[in-house]
Amino acid sequence: MWEYESGALSLTAASFFCMDSLSPDFQTILSAFGLEASGISPLGSGLINRTSLIRMPGQSCAVLQQVNGMFPPAINEAIDAVTRHLAAKGLVTPGLLRTNTGDCYFDHGGETWRILTYIEGVSHDLLDNGRQAAGAGMMLARFHRSVADLRYQFGNQRPGVHDTAKHLAALRAALDEQKHHSHYEVIASLADQILVFADSLPALPDVPERIVHGDPKISNFLFTRESDEPVCMIDFDTIGTMQLPLELGDAFRSWCNPAGEDSATGVFSMDLFAPAVKAYLSETAGWIRPEETDSIVLATQTILIELAARFCADALNESYFGWDPERFPGHSEHNQIRAAGQLAVARSLTDQKTRAEEIVRQAST
Repeated sequence: MWEYESGALSLTAASFFCMDSLSPDFQTILSAFGLEASGISPLGSGLINRTSLIRMPGQSCAVLQQVNGMFPPAINEAIDAVTRHLAAKGLVTPGLLRTNTGDCYFDHGGETWRILTYIEGVSHDLLDNGRQAAGAGMMLARFHRSVADLRYQFGNQRPGVHDTAKHLAALRAALDEQKHHSHYEVIASLADQILVFADSLPALPDVPERIVHGDPKISNFLFTRESDEPVCMIDFDTIGTMQLPLELGDAFRSWCNPAGEDSATGVFSMDLFAPAVKAYLSETAGWIRPEETDSIVLATQTILIELAARFCADALNESYFGWDPERFPGHSEHNQIRAAGQLAVARSLTDQKTRAEEIVRQAST
């Protein structure tokens, strides 16, 4: 049996609860999918969807999720379309199971539930080496190329996800509206540094939108346990269309910060960036446009400072629902660290910008 612990799935006999002890809700949900299960266990450390691993007769497993209300039920139709397309192209991917009535999700008790096929693998909160970075780059590239010919009208689009100007304006508004905050002076100093940095960045080129994952952080990749080979991407709730450099900037800011989001002293690692971008551009040669390639470094800087602004505004508004109460006394303190960390990584990348752009240039020729 499996349980999720410290970024990896590990075998344990104590992780499953007997189905006889489960609430009627779980029984109702599983019955709606025509499933019988002998055990269930919490899976993952995500803060958005409530995820469980269910064990079925014959030791096979599936993944049960209670979908957060921030996502409309229509997202499941989009996930179904994308994962079926990926499977048809020969990529490993989780897929949605159908209910007895043929739906790919089930409404129960005012909540949306879904069940996905289980794929064995290991996820990482942080990259350990260049081999993993190259694997992530290759997998993201194959995902992008595989969905490039998908014709689907996404009804789940989240407007303004990477509207940097909007997020900077939100930070300025928070500075005006939250002057009573107990940490205001510290946060305002941090905000000023973020805004000055943002003002130094040129605008990104206007390129067409493509189908993207929408949240290519490293924990949304599965790797083999033994060899660090990439297996697949997971967590498609953010699937939609976006300008490709923004997707890549979001990926590299996550992959190339060995300290992670919860450290104020992050750095941008060229030892992780080089293999990742080389693998991605090798797989997308002849497909990615030169103007998309040329803006990879700038897009990464932009996403880093955008996230710094978002975390800084959250530190004042205390509106971000995900924080770690075991490490931080409150929302604000956690988001101050997050904001400072993203700013530190942005500065680190800027200090190495010439080298980063040369790596991209060499990888694209």
